Amino acid sequence: MSVNKLNTEGIMLFEQPFARVPYENYRKVFRSSQKNIEKELGAVQTAANAIAKRAKLESRDAEDAIEAVDGMITRVENLKRKLADLQSSSGSPTLGVMRERFQHLMSVETMQTTKDPEFARWADTRLDRWLVDWSLRNGKEKTAKMIADDRGIERLVDIDLFSDIRRIADALKQRSCAEALVWCSDNKSALRKVKNTLEFDLRLQEYIELARAGKNIDAIAYSKKYLLPWQETHLPQIRQASALLCFPPNTTCSPYKRLYDLSRWNTLIQSFRLAFYNLSTLPSEPLLHLAMYAGLASLKLPACYDPQTKNVDCPVCDPTLGKLAEEVPFSHHVNSTIVCRITGRIIDGDNMPMAFPNSGQVYSGEELEDMAKKNVGIVKDPKTGEACEFSMLRRLF
Repeated sequence: MSVNKLNTEGIMLFEQPFARVPYENYRKVFRSSQKNIEKELGAVQTAANAIAKRAKLESRDAEDAIEAVDGMITRVENLKRKLADLQSSSGSPTLGVMRERFQHLMSVETMQTTKDPEFARWADTRLDRWLVDWSLRNGKEKTAKMIADDRGIERLVDIDLFSDIRRIADALKQRSCAEALVWCSDNKSALRKVKNTLEFDLRLQEYIELARAGKNIDAIAYSKKYLLPWQETHLPQIRQASALLCFPPNTTCSPYKRLYDLSRWNTLIQSFRLAFYNLSTLPSEPLLHLAMYAGLASLKLPACYDPQTKNVDCPVCDPTLGKLAEEVPFSHHVNSTIVCRITGRIIDGDNMPMAFPNSGQVYSGEELEDMAKKNVGIVKDPKTGEACEFSMLRRLF
């Protein structure tokens, strides 16, 4: 198999979120349409059954029947208008995004090797997408929009999705749960399916803020309305929250001090982001980081973290990338590649490895030969300081 052969399956592993995000968005459009249909047509069916029942009882009030039919027609017309608005505002644009993204992925199928000019252009677009994703996750929305606009990839990135995340996260930073609770309400069934408790955590935080403000009567009423429905799964937390009213915000009692701790807001932001990513089938890490993890894992060696054996051309030896590489496992190579620590060039049959006689330190023959020409046949080990004639070096293979 050619070294440059395109690994389509490996490429597609990174593209699952890219394809699934618009699909999940369209599912939401479908569910909204389904709810509207069930609500309106259910009312129409009820009205029709009432008319049929009156007809059987020979209660033939023509005006009432006409009025009921007019009401049914109005409901159906309103339903048609709602579905048309939903389709034009969300359905059709989402379908357009899905179509363009799938065409973008399908184009890889026609490419044979990584040397294909078309693949180079496709890979550049992919990198642009990952940079937009990284920018959006790090609060650099203007930068993300500039990249997307400049590269013409607006439909290949999820700027609107991350704008929603930022808007709700900003509200939580301002200590407001209202926007996050609206999002929980819109995604109630999906959150329940994955057993996510974000809504309870938000309700508990609102209760804590009432207690912090000394509004005990309001806090008790709030607890009855919003916390007690969760008692089957969160009874211990609810009991502890009830006792919170007996403690002031400056309490030193550990359990209640933690409840009053303002760092809970940061935890809520993280919980919200994770819930949003989960429901939108997005990874919790930037796609750029995931791609870099894969590359770093193929290069990482114990020598990368030894100051004496660092290589200037190795990404893992770089302090910044090395920090990122700490989270990935060491690479496993069946056949090792030897790299000269002085030049960073690969040592092979055309550039034989040479070892100093005493220290045993190994460097590339080309570099040591150049060193000998510049120093009247003498070579010096840059690590140990050992000096000898070039003829005294040992070839290793």
